[in-house]
Amino acid sequence: MKKNISKLTKVSKYSYYLVIPKEIIEKYNWKEKQKMEIVDKGRGRVEIKDLRSR
Repeated sequence: MKKNISKLTKVSKYSYYLVIPKEIIEKYNWKEKQKMEIVDKGRGRVEIKDLRSR
């Protein structure tokens, strides 16, 4: 997989967003407004989970 670099952007006092490349969204068949779980794995790692696949 090729390396993608994105900037973390502040939206409000409590929110940020990060652009995820379209290829990754399509690979996992994620849809707009889909509920996701964000898990802090420590050491700068974050895991994104689809709530449907629990």
